[in-house]
Amino acid sequence: MAIPVIDFSKLNGEERAKTMAQIANGCEEWGFFQLVNHGIPDELLERVKKVCSEFYKLEREEGFKNSGPIRLLNELVEKKKGEKLENVDWEDVITLLDDNEWPSKTPGFKETMAEYRKELKKLAEKVMEVMDENLGLPKGHIKKAFNDGEGDNAAFFGTKVSHYPPCPHPELLNGLRAHTDAGGVILLFQDDKVKGLQIWKNGEWIDVQPLENSIVINTGDQIEVLSNGRYKSVLHRVVASPDGNRRSIASFYNPSLKATIEPAPQLVEKDKKDDDEEVVVQTNYPKFVFGDYMSVYAEQKFLPKEPRFHAVRAV
Repeated sequence: MAIPVIDFSKLNGEERAKTMAQIANGCEEWGFFQLVNHGIPDELLERVKKVCSEFYKLEREEGFKNSGPIRLLNELVEKKKGEKLENVDWEDVITLLDDNEWPSKTPGFKETMAEYRKELKKLAEKVMEVMDENLGLPKGHIKKAFNDGEGDNAAFFGTKVSHYPPCPHPELLNGLRAHTDAGGVILLFQDDKVKGLQIWKNGEWIDVQPLENSIVINTGDQIEVLSNGRYKSVLHRVVASPDGNRRSIASFYNPSLKATIEPAPQLVEKDKKDDDEEVVVQTNYPKFVFGDYMSVYAEQKFLPKEPRFHAVRAV
């Protein structure tokens, strides 16, 4: 069983309806799908691979050798207890935002990643427009909700550059613990040789197969809320591997921390009572401010998601 692979270029041709249906299926049945022919030039993606690999070797590799995960793993192996490190991730990660400090030692890194982020943000907005249409919402509904109705730049757009180095004892810890993503639409440019990403479906873990220069899309918790549960955020993890240094570049198009998130009115069932015509609204999720949700998520990221929706303060 493999997650859907969808040719995004066919949205503009005779197979538009079929492609829209494929994306709807990817959102409703999987929560993950891969896009090919997505409009981001291969030449740019090849440069991204190059600068990220060079960045890790030049600026991160030595530091990881002295990091907490390595120290804790070595201590566990010395004890020979056969336990597993449950609360540790075998991951080296930095986050790129428009307004934080970026690595500066690796030639071409800043310029290439800025160009890449610009392209990814445009792709995210195209994907959200497809979701709007498939859900029967006005064009731009999701984007407007994420931007809190304040133009185009209020929403959060961040990029995590992660590496999962070869692990000498992959059976003793996770690459990244199982979780759903808190935000909106996630766009992943993953390693095209070293696998490791898995999603939970029908009671088993399924590999997200490496596919050269594809972009993996997954839906976060806020898309689940906006769609009133039509689209689900899906549990996923990264498995540590003894071979290869897995590169993973995940970009997150999330709501502004001030944005109010709730199910789209068009997707909420309304029942009328006969006696006094009172309308009873059937919704599966509370209305909340995204910043409040993130406060809960920070404490509960690796726990089941359903209690998070009820722990957040409703507005």
